[in-house]
Amino acid sequence: MIAVNCSPEIDMTQAEGILKEIARDKMGGWVELPRKYDVGELARVKEAAKEIQESSEVLVCIGIGGSYLGHRAVIEALRPRSGVEIVYAGNSLSKRELDWALEQVGDRDFSVNVISKSGTTLEPAVAFGEFKKKLIEKYGEEEAYSRIYATTDAKKGALHDEAVACGYTRFVVPDNIGGRYSVLTSVGMLAMAAAGVDIDKMLEGASEAVEAAVEPALKYAYMRHALGAKGYDTEVFASFEPCAMYFNEWLKQLFGESEGKNKQGVLPTAVIYSTDLHSLGQFMQDGRRNLWETIIDYPTDEMNAKVVTAVRIAHTEGGIPVLNIGVPSFNEKGFGELVYFFELACAISAKLFGVNPFDQPGVEAYKAELNRLL
Repeated sequence: MIAVNCSPEIDMTQAEGILKEIARDKMGGWVELPRKYDVGELARVKEAAKEIQESSEVLVCIGIGGSYLGHRAVIEALRPRSGVEIVYAGNSLSKRELDWALEQVGDRDFSVNVISKSGTTLEPAVAFGEFKKKLIEKYGEEEAYSRIYATTDAKKGALHDEAVACGYTRFVVPDNIGGRYSVLTSVGMLAMAAAGVDIDKMLEGASEAVEAAVEPALKYAYMRHALGAKGYDTEVFASFEPCAMYFNEWLKQLFGESEGKNKQGVLPTAVIYSTDLHSLGQFMQDGRRNLWETIIDYPTDEMNAKVVTAVRIAHTEGGIPVLNIGVPSFNEKGFGELVYFFELACAISAKLFGVNPFDQPGVEAYKAELNRLL
């Protein structure tokens, strides 16, 4: 199980109240999801993944934020070899990036998984338009539509309505689970299964974590809050495996979007060591002491393990509080456990800072201004 190397003071009465609040919240559907997964939905995901693997060399995953970061984190960390290649699009408005994604697909057989609850988020909508056009040009309209998998709202929205009208295979973005907490829903499961990730093992790890992750999640969340109260306003997630870069990106969204409200929260940032020791190492060792380091300690080889130990000693002696999160296994079960641990810890931490972990009102500000400019 996940191990956390700190022993903060925990008000158990308060902690139990927070855990109950999270489970009762209208957006707390992820809490019991691993143990109450819809068997029929899981079977449909596996069937669709098999169809994609049989018909395509590439699956284009179109989405932004929580619609792609979580499953990309798992896929790129595990690097499965038995599924299709995943190409990502719709996570920026850069024409250069969109053109590159189109070129990556090239003339190969491909399918599209477009992920958007509303269907009106601009970045994925632009990318979907281009890839739908490419599908129709290559296969004709009827077959093109059979290669589109829409993960969207169950009852309404632009993408839902288009999917119904065109006959796309549909999966649901749950109403009671927000994007950054949706890794283990169809939002993440279809792409992971198509890529060759064993999603049953992911759920097994997450299911065990429903109970086993509570104690380490409380320790980590209360330690974060204690450090924040002492003026540490930046958390540096440190990984020693380059393939875990996108897991760090998901953590930045998870904590940044859950906590950064009402002038509260801790700024999440991330590094990959030993690479970043040769760029940010000087600052980490001798720069401002407003930060702490959270090492995500994956199982690794002997030489890399020496780097982990050296960094922990050097940075602690340099005046940086260093937390260590020990990950038991670098496989699907381990990542299922890790995803659930961080979701729970983040929700608890946000509650300790006095903010709602499940909304993101500030995100709408740039959208409104962009719509005005367009």
